[in-house]
Amino acid sequence: MFFFKKIVTPLFYPLTLCLILATAGLFLLWFTRRQRSGRILVTAGFILLAVTSAGPVSDRILAPLERSFAPFEASQERVPWVVVLGGGHTSDPILPVTSRISPESLNRLTEAIRIYRGLPGSKLILSGGAVFDPASEAEVFHQTARAIGIPERDLVLSDRARDTEEEARFIREMVGDDPLVLVTSASHMPRAVALFRKQGMNPIPAPAAHLVKRRPGLVPEDFYPSAMALLKAQMAVREYLGMSWLRLSGML
Repeated sequence: MFFFKKIVTPLFYPLTLCLILATAGLFLLWFTRRQRSGRILVTAGFILLAVTSAGPVSDRILAPLERSFAPFEASQERVPWVVVLGGGHTSDPILPVTSRISPESLNRLTEAIRIYRGLPGSKLILSGGAVFDPASEAEVFHQTARAIGIPERDLVLSDRARDTEEEARFIREMVGDDPLVLVTSASHMPRAVALFRKQGMNPIPAPAAHLVKRRPGLVPEDFYPSAMALLKAQMAVREYLGMSWLRLSGML
């Protein structure tokens, strides 16, 4: 089921849907007499691409997810664990360790380290297994954290999980009922918190890697299509699909 989700989910990403619609429409236009249907499909693909590549539109789609939880604020309560979830990596030995994890993962790790340094006595749990890479994400996280000066004694690896549901399950086995700070991307946080609560934990959310930023008004680039806008729309679709799947499968 894990690999099924990995194969099917990208089919619903905006750019993929645009290409599917346009390809189907062009096929009808070139090889059949269904000219009207072909024009409709090509037009639909173009409109979808134009809409989802517009910054103001993709911001509105992603913002409800990213603003579900406020940024973390340190409290006087003792929290022994700061958990950072994986978000993509490669173990390419040619690259410096800071480039082996994705920009999203690096942002998560940076926020986790910031929080860890503000919580004396806490430890970092680095989470993420090996799925499409020989090294686990936890191990690449570990290499990066060590390279920037985090002591070995404060690093704990959870390197078996393939997805967020497994991360929650394995971390529950490690921390039991201890309080924890949960660090992941802001858009991913609603799904992550729901899965951790499903395991009987009550994580303190610490969203990171925000992509939607408030600005006083429109800027010239808002009137042009943007690859970043497409990425924001894709991330929103991924999370909404993920939440829908969890509800349909009875996991939430």
